Amino acid sequence: MDSIYLILGISIAGPILGSLIGVLKKPSENFMFNMLSFAAGVMLAISFLELLPESIHLSSTLLCVIGILLGAVVMYLLDKLIPHIHPAFLEPEQGQKCSNNLSRVAIYLLFGIFLHNFPEGMAIATGTVTGSALILAIAIAIHNIPEGICTSAPYYFCSKKRLKSFLISSTTAIPIALGFLIARVLFQNISSNIIGIIVAGTAGVMIYISADELIPCSCGKKNTQWSHSTIFSLLLGVVFVVLLGSL
Repeated sequence: MDSIYLILGISIAGPILGSLIGVLKKPSENFMFNMLSFAAGVMLAISFLELLPESIHLSSTLLCVIGILLGAVVMYLLDKLIPHIHPAFLEPEQGQKCSNNLSRVAIYLLFGIFLHNFPEGMAIATGTVTGSALILAIAIAIHNIPEGICTSAPYYFCSKKRLKSFLISSTTAIPIALGFLIARVLFQNISSNIIGIIVAGTAGVMIYISADELIPCSCGKKNTQWSHSTIFSLLLGVVFVVLLGSL
């Protein structure tokens, strides 16, 4: 039970830490790009090395494929219904005056991230089935740090209210916790085939997030190619998962 609380705590730490950084001091872009790339490496490695093999073991290859597609489609529909503005394109430029548009975009981004974080919480709970929950929690927490920064920073930029901006942005941690707890309850009352589909769906979600958000954002808003440091950060994420899996 203690490990469950630890995993849950790490899961919600990402948006909270990001929200705090956003109202204090923004880290360098290169650091954030490398962190995003590392998180992409972790998520992709977990998906291909742990989640998908476990899904096939629990159900079948066909159900695994169905699960992958369902997970990716869910994230795609969320992106279409509520566009998830990439953090790299939201940060106010130095000297930029606040406008109602910037404040409104910050609120839309907050709402979009709120809905996107629910399946991420369920994904972490899925890791308790495969034994990769802790690694998933760390990767998703890293992924959510820049999102926390980019929801609290524009709001603080406009309102000048540090505590209020931090608290409002930190609410994006709530759906992560809800998704985690709901999935934990569901796993106690469903068949192994359904669990297999959910595990594969989690892989689909992780692959989609990596391809749609983490990798593009790690290039930055001005660059179209990865730097060598971001490439090695992704590889380091893969190595991190492989080494932890061998312990």
